[in-house]
Amino acid sequence: MQLTTQGLVLHTTPYGETSVIARILTRQLGLRSYIAKNVRSRSARTKQNLFQPMTWLDMVVYNNPRHAINHIRELSPLPQPEPTMQHLALKFFMAEVLYRSLRDDEPMPALFDYTTATLANLDSADLANLPIAFLLAVADHLGIAPRNNHSPARPVFSLDEGCFVSPSFSATDTPQAVLDYDQSALLHTYLDPANTSRPPLADRSRLLTSLLDYYKIHLATFGQFKSHEILHAVLS
Repeated sequence: MQLTTQGLVLHTTPYGETSVIARILTRQLGLRSYIAKNVRSRSARTKQNLFQPMTWLDMVVYNNPRHAINHIRELSPLPQPEPTMQHLALKFFMAEVLYRSLRDDEPMPALFDYTTATLANLDSADLANLPIAFLLAVADHLGIAPRNNHSPARPVFSLDEGCFVSPSFSATDTPQAVLDYDQSALLHTYLDPANTSRPPLADRSRLLTSLLDYYKIHLATFGQFKSHEILHAVLS
């Protein structure tokens, strides 16, 4: 069975001498694995650069649910802004967030549409705030969004509980990972849809690292994250 779908490349692994296995978030099927043959050869008609992180593709794929890896019959890139160094760093970051967060064969068209809209508007986006905004938006689509119940009685955020808690809050069995007052207040600011502030880079970097810890707590397969180190270097 063949299917026409849009897809976002999240990760590739070399396969054999000239091919790759690509992990692609498709709009209709969710996260799937596809083999792209001969893209690493000099004479390839389809070049490997089409499989860079967050490349947005129009594809015709073979879809056999019984196969862990399917084949791509046709593909072509969809228009995206000419990338800058900041754009490339953001794409690597976004791809890694999705690659580590999503499960196979679980269609999430709303998340796909949000991500492609973000990519299409990178030229006009607030790049400094986008990594944190993206993490919070993806968490919302996955059903693990932090609860914005900040108040004078609950001024600190518990990574374990996913909500703001009293400073005296403690679990009976396990210690809580709790953000300090400054990070908690900053998270509360980002959870406000009307927020337009741009905190200092050091504050954004600390909160970004804390949110990645939040993902590790709430998504068992998230694992060790790498690409945020690039962001620290380019998003001042």
